[in-house]
Amino acid sequence: MGKLVAVILLGAGLALVGERFLTFRERMNAYREVESVEPQNCHLIEGIENGSEDIDILPSGLAFISSGLKYPGMPDFAPDEPGRIFLMDLNEQNPRVQELNISDGFDKASFNPHGMSTFIDKDQTVYLYVVNHPHMDSTVEIFKFEEQQRSLVYLKTIKHELLKSVNDIVVLGPEQFYATRDRYFTNFFLMLLELFMDLHWTQVLFYSPGEVKVVARGFSSANGITLSLDKKYIYVADVSDKNIHVMKIHDNWDLTQLKVIQLDTLVDNLTVDPDTGDILAGCHPNALKLLMYNTKDPPGSEALRIRNALSEKPMISTMYANSGSVLQGSSVASVYRGKLLIGTVFHKALYCEL
Repeated sequence: MGKLVAVILLGAGLALVGERFLTFRERMNAYREVESVEPQNCHLIEGIENGSEDIDILPSGLAFISSGLKYPGMPDFAPDEPGRIFLMDLNEQNPRVQELNISDGFDKASFNPHGMSTFIDKDQTVYLYVVNHPHMDSTVEIFKFEEQQRSLVYLKTIKHELLKSVNDIVVLGPEQFYATRDRYFTNFFLMLLELFMDLHWTQVLFYSPGEVKVVARGFSSANGITLSLDKKYIYVADVSDKNIHVMKIHDNWDLTQLKVIQLDTLVDNLTVDPDTGDILAGCHPNALKLLMYNTKDPPGSEALRIRNALSEKPMISTMYANSGSVLQGSSVASVYRGKLLIGTVFHKALYCEL
């Protein structure tokens, strides 16, 4: 009898593992091949070789680009080099990137930048908030941008017990922001198990000096986050569920979900078109190729535009798509006056004139 029970339990366990494996491959779009959609006036940005994971463009046309992310399970072409922040002036006829110098007092050697967000104070001072993973921890670094010197002045590091596995942030005011937590566990093997089992334990957090709290939960992997132009709504990407959550902001900074926009691609970072309010999404058409990197069959790239996000039927169009022959592992898309920038987790960056 005991042997029969053991056989039954073993069979049930194997069946569960098999079902989870097939479901995981489906969630990762393992069988999808992307169809090329490439504007004519595009070229790779010289000087960016090791990722451009997030991009934030100021109203003036100055674009901040984070580079050099080291993330568990992702390819890394420069493991011994620290992360960097680049600047690109999109008002120039032929824009080029320039690395921003970071002031003393900041540990540059362990800089591992992830998501970013800017905040412009009443006196027009620009502050750059950067998610950092020094030694695979999670902090938020605050810098003041010195435009004339093309430099970042280190001001402060924010760390909190709830700010674990932080992926992206959107700044609301001085030292006030929403942040996404893309993993519940911080141990690498437990992270893999969480991803495989699709536990939906990740969250959106609100941070201010006086209060830190969870304001939304139940995501498979909360990733990119951004703010609507009217500042009434938050858009949150759930990368492994392949959707975007539209959430209403309340006076106490709590969030209420209004709708979910389902896509057929894995959504990474989100930005908003400053002219139209459309959501722009950097996406992974086949994330299994990202996780199991093969130079002969690299991960592709995809950038989407979502119009009328609050309507019953948002309009979704492809701005850019490539099989990986040009751009691998796209993570963000951002526009400024007819110019499109597409960043990647670990690869290069693309500049297009639309």
